[in-house]
Amino acid sequence: MKSDIEIAQEAQMIHIKEVASQLGITEDELEMYGKYKAKLSDELWERIKDRPDGKLVLVTAINPTPAGEGKTTTSIGLGEAMGKIGKKAALALREPSLGPCFGIKGGAAGGGYAQVVPMEDLNLHFTGDFHAITSANNLLAALLDNHIQQGNDLGIDPRQVVWKRCLDMNDRSLRNIVIGLGNKMDGMVREDHFIITVASEIMAVLCLADNMEDLKKRLGRIIVAYTFDGRPVTADDLHATGSMAALLKDAVKPNLIQTLEHNPAIVHGGPFANIAHGCNSVRATKTALKLADIVITEAGFGADLGAEKFFDIKCRMAGLKPDAVVLVATIRALKYNGGVPKAELSEENLEALKAGVVNLEKHIENLQKYGVPVVVTLNSFLTDTEQEIAFVEQFCKDRDCEFAVSKVWEFGGSGGLKLAEKVLNTLDAKQSEFAPLYKDDLPLTEKIETVAKEIYGAAEVTYSPAALKELGRITDMGMGNFPVCMAKTQYSLSDDPKKLGRPDGFTLNVREVYVSAGAGFVVAITGTIMTMPGLPKVPAANSIDVNNEGVITGLF
Repeated sequence: MKSDIEIAQEAQMIHIKEVASQLGITEDELEMYGKYKAKLSDELWERIKDRPDGKLVLVTAINPTPAGEGKTTTSIGLGEAMGKIGKKAALALREPSLGPCFGIKGGAAGGGYAQVVPMEDLNLHFTGDFHAITSANNLLAALLDNHIQQGNDLGIDPRQVVWKRCLDMNDRSLRNIVIGLGNKMDGMVREDHFIITVASEIMAVLCLADNMEDLKKRLGRIIVAYTFDGRPVTADDLHATGSMAALLKDAVKPNLIQTLEHNPAIVHGGPFANIAHGCNSVRATKTALKLADIVITEAGFGADLGAEKFFDIKCRMAGLKPDAVVLVATIRALKYNGGVPKAELSEENLEALKAGVVNLEKHIENLQKYGVPVVVTLNSFLTDTEQEIAFVEQFCKDRDCEFAVSKVWEFGGSGGLKLAEKVLNTLDAKQSEFAPLYKDDLPLTEKIETVAKEIYGAAEVTYSPAALKELGRITDMGMGNFPVCMAKTQYSLSDDPKKLGRPDGFTLNVREVYVSAGAGFVVAITGTIMTMPGLPKVPAANSIDVNNEGVITGLF
C-alpha cells in the first residue's frame, strides 16, 4: 500500500490558473506562488462580492481517537465526488501547523486518494502565512517590552503583561520562561510565555477579519497588558497596528490549490479547535460561497469543539448560515470508545460498537440543537463488517440522519459518490433553521455553562478564583457580550481525556480565562489543556528526510 506522500508525489498537477478557471477566476486575479499555488487578489473579491451565496456544508467528526477518523480526508473526497457528478463545488480548508507535522499528528492535507496538493508545500512553509502571523505576534511582544524598557510612559505593570510570544513548533520548554536577564540594557526581568502560533490571537484575528480595514481594527483592539492602576493597554496604544498589518498584508489573502482530481481548494488560516476557534478564515469561506454552488468546509477536532466554535463564533460573527453538516465517524473509533484496545479494533465486536456508539449519539444530538440537517458518514476501513455497518446505519436513521459509507481514502471522488448524493438530497429536502446555542447578552458564566452542559454533558462547572476574577474584569470592561472559546481536550466530551464514550455527571473545571479583544471572544481554559504542545517521545521529525534530488520522505 502506498503512503500518502507517495500518492501525492506521483500526482500530475495542473497549472493553478486552470484550477482557478473552474471557478471563473482569471489569471490576472491570481497572485502566483509558482505553478501550483496562488493567492486570491483583492480585485477578485471586489468583482464577486455582490453575487448570491452558494450552499455551505460543514464537515465535523466524533471525538478523535488513536484509531483515526479522517475528517479532512472526507472533506476533500466529498469535494472530489461533487466534481465527478458535475457540481460546481469548492473546498474551504485550514492550513496545517508545523508543530503537529514534526510532532505526532502528521500533516493536514487529507490522505490516500483524497488529498490536496502540493502536499509537501502545504504541510511545510506553504505561502508563508504562518510565518507572517508569528512575526506580527512577536513584533508586538518586542514593541511591548521595548516600551517598558524605554521609560514605560503608559505605566504598564510588568506583572500584568498578558501578551505571549509564539512559535509554530511544539516546544514545551518555552511554556514558561524568564526574559531580560543580563545587564540593565537587556530589558526588564519578568516571567514570559510562549504559545504555538495557531493559538495566537493574531491567527484568530486574521481568520475572522473581512478585509484589511477590519483586520487593522481588530489588531488595534488587542489587549497586551494592564497598567498599575488596572487599565488595559492595547496594540493601538503601542502604535503597533500599522507595522503588524504590513507583515500580514499578503497573509490575509486566501490561498488556492487543488485536490488530486484537480478540484479547487481554498486553504487559509489554521487555528486549532482544542485551544482556539478551529476554523479556516471567514474571507476564504465567503470567497468560496461567491464562486461555487456548494462549499465544503471543516472545523477542527470533534464536533464538541470545532463545530461548536464554527456555529457559535465564526457563523455568529460572519453572518454565515450553514445548510448541512456531515458528521464523520469510523467503526474502529466507535469500538475504541466502547472499550476495545487499539490492537483489537480489527475484530468484529458488536457489543463494543453498541457501547461506543453513544459518542456518535451525543454529537448528533448536539448538532441538531443548532437546527442544521445532519448527514452521518462512516469513513470506511477494510476491517469493517456488514453487521457493524448495518448497526450504525440503522442507529443514524432512527435519529433522523442521512447515512452513507465513504471510501474516499481508497478511491478518491468515486468513493464519495454515495455521500455526495446524501448531502445533495439533504440540501434539497431539508431546510436549515440554524441558530447559535446562546444569546449575546447572556453573562459569560452562563455562556460557559451552556456549552459545558448542553454540548459536553457536564453536571456543573467550577472556576478557579483567578478565572472568576478575570471574568468579572472582562465584564466590567464591556466585553461580557462576547462569545466564549473553550479550550478543552479533544479526546473526550469532558475535560478528562481518559473519559471516553458519553460521560455524564462530571464537573468541568475552568482554571484560566482571558479576553481576545481583537478576535472578539473570551477564552476559557479547562482541565490540563496547554496552549503550547510538547513533542512525543519519538517525534515524527525523527523519520522525515530529504534526498539529494530534493524528494521529501516520511512527512506523512
